[in-house]
Amino acid sequence: MKTFMRWSACLTLSVISILDIQAQQSTPPAPPESEVRAEIAGTEALLPKLADRGAALYLMATDYATLGDTTKALRLLKECIDLEEGFDPSEDPAFAKMRANPEFRALAERVARRFPAVHQARLVFTVPEKELIPEGLAADATGQVFYMSSLNLRKVVQVKGGVATDFVKAGVYGLLPVIGLKIDPKDGGLWADTGTDSDGQSELVHFDAAGKLVNRWRPPTAGKHLFNDLVLRGEREIYLTDSFANVAYRFDRQTHTFTALPMSRALYYPNGITLSGDGNQLFVADAFGVLRYDLRDGSSSQVQPGRGVTLAGVDGMYWDRGWLVLVQNGIGLPRVARFQLSADGTHVTTAQILEYRSDFVELPTTGTIVQGKFYFICNTQVDNLKNEKVVDPSKLRPVRVAAVELE
Repeated sequence: MKTFMRWSACLTLSVISILDIQAQQSTPPAPPESEVRAEIAGTEALLPKLADRGAALYLMATDYATLGDTTKALRLLKECIDLEEGFDPSEDPAFAKMRANPEFRALAERVARRFPAVHQARLVFTVPEKELIPEGLAADATGQVFYMSSLNLRKVVQVKGGVATDFVKAGVYGLLPVIGLKIDPKDGGLWADTGTDSDGQSELVHFDAAGKLVNRWRPPTAGKHLFNDLVLRGEREIYLTDSFANVAYRFDRQTHTFTALPMSRALYYPNGITLSGDGNQLFVADAFGVLRYDLRDGSSSQVQPGRGVTLAGVDGMYWDRGWLVLVQNGIGLPRVARFQLSADGTHVTTAQILEYRSDFVELPTTGTIVQGKFYFICNTQVDNLKNEKVVDPSKLRPVRVAAVELE
């Protein structure tokens, strides 16, 4: 997810306004000062352990802006922008009160010059049902049939030949908001994560190729959970992120058991997840970057982004022939980008922005790769959904899906 469920409770509520709903045009309610200061302290403690200082600096800048400390916010923001990684504060609601500040405007203009617009995508289809508030996107191997999850209507839409119909109807199975989707290539069945941000309920659900519910599983422990995104490995394993519990799980499809994966550092709102082409390496994105987990020996490490690159703020993440294709909607202005990894998957060797500062990245969350193209939802409108309710129905628009070539 998305993104839908905002960032981790472990990082407190201010992360909601910082790393996930960056593209909102309205200023979110300010969290309690005590929580913001606790987040600053926690981020400062974590900073030496992060592969990417920029993500932490940006987060703390938004925190100080929330507290009204413009001097510290600008200092941290400048330090972040000096790294030239792509963080763009220009539309971040956390900085709304600072936009008239000449120093802030200069920083935003500097980022715009360094990271100009990139427009390579084309519109593929539009789903006219405005009330969907989609989050996940999946497709069959031919690219002829797409599946789109709905947070607001709690259903799954099938798009075939450009025509959208219900694959899983609303209200039939009492689903929670539907988030990440993956198709089982063996039988055409559909796996999905579902969950609520208001009370932390969540389920992993399985549908057959006709959209009939096969089974459903709740989290393995008590407390708040958010099953967010998922990836299938063979016929037995599913790996998924739990954004509220700050865990990545292995789900055994035969025993129906969840096993938490130990990581080299604590996860903070894990979100996107994908597998390398050979299936041996698992990549998990969280608020501060991407971690690599070796499924052969259980070792893990942070993927080193390298100079001038950030892997932070990732929602959807996908593997494509040695590249990680990312939807980054938590670094200021949203973008679609890809990053080529070293042969061992430990560090970035090449970075390329695919779509940026265009109408096609209004508020993207996830996508899917089919036959050399990355298809992604352009305007999810998740910023218009709060506590599972649409805030302003008049602002809802038809859902657009675009594609960009990866060849």
